[in-house]
Amino acid sequence: MEFAEINRIGIALMNQLRAEYDLVIPQILVGGCVGPRGDGYWPEQGVTVDAAEAYHREQIALYADAEVDFVSAMTLNTMAEAIGIVRAAQVHGIGVTISFTVETDGRLPTGNTLQEAIETVDAATGGPAYYMINCAHPAHFEPVLRRGGAWTQRILALRANASRQSHAELDEAVTVDAGDPVELGQSYAELKELMPQLTVFGGCCGTDHRHIGSICAVVSAPRLRSRAVA
Repeated sequence: MEFAEINRIGIALMNQLRAEYDLVIPQILVGGCVGPRGDGYWPEQGVTVDAAEAYHREQIALYADAEVDFVSAMTLNTMAEAIGIVRAAQVHGIGVTISFTVETDGRLPTGNTLQEAIETVDAATGGPAYYMINCAHPAHFEPVLRRGGAWTQRILALRANASRQSHAELDEAVTVDAGDPVELGQSYAELKELMPQLTVFGGCCGTDHRHIGSICAVVSAPRLRSRAVA
């Protein structure tokens, strides 16, 4: 089955589910997901903004034609690719979110800081709707976020790994490291306290229903809700 047809079938299924549950969960949004051009853990050397834009343009055009609500770019590891994706989305008039992954030191695999990445993409494009961090354990990026700064307010979403392992370790793993669901939930609670603007939560490598349940329990707690409103 061709790439374009697979995407259309997926979008049609999401729209069907949205219609079925519209009365129960109003204002459901359907997003089209794009990933990095190469390996999310190992940045492609020499990728340019123009090359990234050209590579992602076809899929984003398909999403725009299918009238998805937004494009979500996940596990990005270079600023150039993020800029290219935002520009491709802007050409087609569709909203876009950008999610960077980081190593255990809180930096992108290219060595750039999260602050540098977010500020550079915003300056070059006017910015996506918001940023997310995914495919890294909270312990890898929480110290960076605790330093604060206006740039952290652009991060509205998290999809962390259950595992504390590095990307290199995950690449070599023969079994899934599920980490500690309770610990992961507590990490989310602490990050929500630190960054009340966080509104989208999920899980990445090693997470399952236990982790999502733990996350839901802590981010929906009354204390956190009142803090977020304030």
